[in-house]
Amino acid sequence: MGRAFEFRKERKFKRWSKMSKVFTRLGKEIVMAVKAGGPDPSKNSKLRTVIQNAKGAAMPKDRIEAAIKRASNKDEKNYEEIVYEGYGPYGVAVIVETSTDNINRTVANIRHYFTKSGGSLGTSGSVSFMFTKKAVFRFAQHSLDIEELELELIDYGLEEIAENEGEIFVYTAFEDFGKMQKVLEDRHIEIINADFQWFPSTTVELTEEQEEEINKMIERLEEDDDVNQVFTNVA
Repeated sequence: MGRAFEFRKERKFKRWSKMSKVFTRLGKEIVMAVKAGGPDPSKNSKLRTVIQNAKGAAMPKDRIEAAIKRASNKDEKNYEEIVYEGYGPYGVAVIVETSTDNINRTVANIRHYFTKSGGSLGTSGSVSFMFTKKAVFRFAQHSLDIEELELELIDYGLEEIAENEGEIFVYTAFEDFGKMQKVLEDRHIEIINADFQWFPSTTVELTEEQEEEINKMIERLEEDDDVNQVFTNVA
């Protein structure tokens, strides 16, 4: 699971590096976190997570603070998180996570991307049963003893730990996110990124040409302002 995640993450970050929309997406996440739990990150673990992720993406501090201040205004619009499911070409299962202030616009766009790619948008639960949602934490190695860390984190829901290019990836069940976040913070480990990923229980083998088609579909989806993340069951 770790190697697959690292490849997918690397591919996604390469695309994001070309997208000016990344700070806009993070700004929306800050708004949702503040609306849900208040503007004080010490009392709002979701906001702490988003701020960590924003810093990890090199979002300027003044832009983070401006987003928090804006979100604290009761007149500021909020966003709704919606997950869309469907099939791309070649029977590839696709999960699309979005946050939107206009559901009609978002669903119309998502359906268009599926149809244009030769796929079809499905109903809730149509493909998610083939995936498992997990929490993933990423932080710098900083001379940590990975074997010692693994033994310590098992009691807090650790399922897998992996090291890649000076960074450590920690995987837990979706419901253990809070426990793991707390223990890493208590150990003063600076989290670069923490989010949720959908991992397929079965995968689809594609040719290079077929995979290029799927990647084009993913890129179309990720270029949409309302789309946060896209997951597939491509091997």
